[in-house]
Amino acid sequence: MKKSTMTIALTAALLSISVAQATEFSGGWVGAKAGSNRSNVTGVDTQKATTYGAEAGYNWDVNSLLLGVDGFFDHNNPADHNPAPYRYGSRAYGLDFKLGLPVGNWLPYAKLGYARINANGAASAFGGNDAHMGLGVEYKFAPHWSLAGEYTTFRDKNAGLKLTNNNLTLGINYYFDTPYVAPTPVAAREEAVAAPAPAPRPVVVTPSPVHRKAVFAADSSADSLFDFGKADVKPSGKGAIDKFTADLKGADYEVIKVTGHTDRIGSHALNMKLSTRRAEAVKAYMVESAGIPADKIEATGVDGSYPVTKPSECKGKKATKKLIACLAPDRRVEVEVAATRTSK
Repeated sequence: MKKSTMTIALTAALLSISVAQATEFSGGWVGAKAGSNRSNVTGVDTQKATTYGAEAGYNWDVNSLLLGVDGFFDHNNPADHNPAPYRYGSRAYGLDFKLGLPVGNWLPYAKLGYARINANGAASAFGGNDAHMGLGVEYKFAPHWSLAGEYTTFRDKNAGLKLTNNNLTLGINYYFDTPYVAPTPVAAREEAVAAPAPAPRPVVVTPSPVHRKAVFAADSSADSLFDFGKADVKPSGKGAIDKFTADLKGADYEVIKVTGHTDRIGSHALNMKLSTRRAEAVKAYMVESAGIPADKIEATGVDGSYPVTKPSECKGKKATKKLIACLAPDRRVEVEVAATRTSK
């Protein structure tokens, strides 16, 4: 397929897109890159030089694909070529269209666009426009940040001679529109689970909880357990946990289950880490404050696998204020206690 045909096809695809819900790589971004440039002119050898540059663009999700557009600027340092003396460098800038296939935090992609190059030194006669092409892969390692490895190529002709520039770079990008949203749980509430009927006993004993369950807020209410996006138990959260464990004094604990939940916003990996860290923090505080043996407490993070809300109640995937508020019941820390007997 000719370069011009590929350009027209990709442009038409961008103009006819039906935008889907945002994923890890959708929205606006800026980036910087550096790496190695290999260049040559007809009749002159190929040499390496350092290259660096900047980019900015915007991506759209279309079904399972990603379409984007970005502008770039590359500065290629001068290098000495043979036959000597033949020393030159160049600068290139232009606009590319991007086609990618997001897979979780990974984005393999291809680029096709148009660029202008201005050479200097012994190759100063070269200065023109031509197709700019590239292949790359990007990895989202944090809510706003990604790393991108990329290969691009550009050629320019002048008076029967051809200048070729091939760049291999590693870049870092910052995304504006797809941040990871830490859980913002609902206010703490406690639910008592009906205790099984006790077996008849010859003596009367003071009743104590046998099976109890509490649901605590994580970071959004007056008595929440944590600050936004953190896993250190706050004083207000300690008070809520103390009140719960005080009602269980005297019980012989068979098992205490602490489970951290998130909503469906954000990546699975980051949600899983946060829900697990918060569950572990609650466990550690119960061991420290209430003297409960650590081997009697199971702390688990389950991401957003067990939502309270229904899909029909909270529509969309982009982290808007409306969606965050609607999904509030999903974001919580649950503590469930089972005891086989009580002390007198």
